[in-house]
Amino acid sequence: MANRYERSQAIFERAKAVIPGGVNSPVRACRSVGTDPAFVAQGDGAAIVDADGNRYLDLIGSWGPLILGHTHPEILEAIKETMASGTTFGAPTEIEVRFAEALRDALPSMEMVRAVSSGTESTMSALRLARGFTGRAKIIKADGGYHGHADCLLVAAGSGAATLGIPGSAGVPEGAARDTIVVPYNDLPAVEQALAGGDVAAVIVEPVAGNMGLVVPAPGYLEGLRAACTKHGTVLIFDEVMTGFRVAWGGAQRLYGVTPDLTTIGKVIGGGLPAAAFGGRADIMQKLAPLGSVYQAGTLSGNPLAMAAGLKTMEILARPGTYERLEHLGTKLGEGLFAAAQAAGVPACLNRVGSMLTLFFCAGPVTDYATAKTADTARFGTFYRRMRERGVFLPPSQFEAMFVSLAHTDEDVQQILEAARGALAD
Repeated sequence: MANRYERSQAIFERAKAVIPGGVNSPVRACRSVGTDPAFVAQGDGAAIVDADGNRYLDLIGSWGPLILGHTHPEILEAIKETMASGTTFGAPTEIEVRFAEALRDALPSMEMVRAVSSGTESTMSALRLARGFTGRAKIIKADGGYHGHADCLLVAAGSGAATLGIPGSAGVPEGAARDTIVVPYNDLPAVEQALAGGDVAAVIVEPVAGNMGLVVPAPGYLEGLRAACTKHGTVLIFDEVMTGFRVAWGGAQRLYGVTPDLTTIGKVIGGGLPAAAFGGRADIMQKLAPLGSVYQAGTLSGNPLAMAAGLKTMEILARPGTYERLEHLGTKLGEGLFAAAQAAGVPACLNRVGSMLTLFFCAGPVTDYATAKTADTARFGTFYRRMRERGVFLPPSQFEAMFVSLAHTDEDVQQILEAARGALAD
């Protein structure tokens, strides 16, 4: 084992001397699954290769953006062609306009769009805008919902905080947390009760939760949120940073037929480069500077390389048959993983929407963060290590979703399932 990962371990030792914990995002450290990270050297299609030359079928996909797989030739060509004219200008470019038009066409609720460089920027900015528009201070979020690492959102956050067992974060002032109301996911009465005071600026929610593991909205939940926010004059924000163009063309809002006031979106729309955006009703978006008094800015917002990669990704996804293919692969992988757990006598339940899925090591059902936390994280850690030994790269956390890409083949999925059967039998 030591020889197989010798170079990655040596790089990790160097990293720990200059980078806190040796990683630039905490979950990558793999602490919760009882191992050290594999340092990736390259990616190609559905696979990655680590610094030691070990090849893995990749079910992380850079945590969702790589819906086309690694090093897609059309994406690389789009970046190369755009790069020849420059990498950044700090001034408007036509490609930013084309990008905003493409988002509006795919998600009609985004009547106006502002590009940013990260999911955290998009959610932070959307909440500031909602507060500026309504003149209210409070926000509602779901327990276990992760919306980036802005101060007010690190209250009962899932994802990395859940993985590391951190209830919140040091350094978040009491005042930032005071106006954040936390309710269980899928609990509509709790939202309605919190809205009754009339002082809530926004409800922010992942329409399909992906940061407590994947959790599906209960029938009527999203529709109920829409009705309650309309009744109380509260801005409904769908955080589609993860689900946008991932669970369906046009995101979860199109899949479930519920229209938010604002949408935050990222990952897939960057085509593998840092890009995100927020947008929504024109009357709300026009409160942004320079038209209105809500300030938001970013030197690299609308970066032409990211815009080019994102536009090409959306163009490819719009081709016939792409989402049918993703649904087929997601179904085959999800059903196969659940069947493998059943065959091994391992308590498990499987949640999936499209090409996003989570195998929870508990009997289930998992409908919110409280039930997600009943999963056996130690057993998941063992499963993770056994799968990595068998050449499958899983998210190193029970509380993160797996992602299938168009680069995966039926043969790749079969290989993953064979690995899972062996890992679960162990």
